[in-house]
Amino acid sequence: MILSMTGFGRAEDVFEGKKICVDIKSLNSKSFDLNIKIPLRYKEKEFEIRKILNDRIIRGKVDCYISVENLEESNDVKINRNLIDSYMNELRTIAGDGPDFEYLKMAVRLPDAITSRPDELTDGEWENLARIVTNSVDRFEEFRKAEGQTLHLELEKNIQNIDKYLSEVIPYEEVRINSVKERYQKSLKEFENVDETRFYQEMAYFTEKLDISEEKVRLSQHLKYYKEVMDNEDFNGKKLGFISQEIGREINTLGSKANHAEIQKLVVMMKDDLEKIKEQTLNVL
Repeated sequence: MILSMTGFGRAEDVFEGKKICVDIKSLNSKSFDLNIKIPLRYKEKEFEIRKILNDRIIRGKVDCYISVENLEESNDVKINRNLIDSYMNELRTIAGDGPDFEYLKMAVRLPDAITSRPDELTDGEWENLARIVTNSVDRFEEFRKAEGQTLHLELEKNIQNIDKYLSEVIPYEEVRINSVKERYQKSLKEFENVDETRFYQEMAYFTEKLDISEEKVRLSQHLKYYKEVMDNEDFNGKKLGFISQEIGREINTLGSKANHAEIQKLVVMMKDDLEKIKEQTLNVL
């Protein structure tokens, strides 16, 4: 099955008055390249989150954004009234009588006058976060499968086009070789004292160099192998890339040996479809 490296997934849930949202998106890449933005309260679990993503996404340039929003009013600030009163009394002793408000402004700036209540990540909240991350990856994979089906159709169409153009080469082969023979035989009559044996040896050698039978066989095999891997192997993007390179080599050799205008046109059309295959293959997981 073909999976696209491009994907997007989002999941969210509410836990104890906090709305937690996880967004995942990716583009193609040769390896797993993760950029993650995570709230400070979840930093201690970053390694576990990275492992969940790495184990399932496998390859791609991935961005993961985790956000948390407090939906309920909460008082996380503790005002140490007794300590502030003590600070103010000491300030009066030093500075003398004055407005209480001025002493209050100085007192709240002193150590431990105002503190934040600790808000530790509980096991329950982490389990909920891990489930949201997993749900986001599930939706991400669904997106990849849908994109992969579109890629599969496009790649199959391009492979079939190249195979069709290859079959259209056959009628021109004999015509091409006969044309070369006739041209050389005509040239032979224009010269005197020509060693005909040597001449026919050279012509046979030249004709052999123009033979494209092996290239056609290999190209046909590569096309079949590409389709076989595409249909039957998972995570096949790199392998398909290697096969497309081999397809390109055979098409280039076919073009260099063609020596015929119509075959050259067919080769150009093959190259056009091959470029589409290479571009699309880069996005296959």
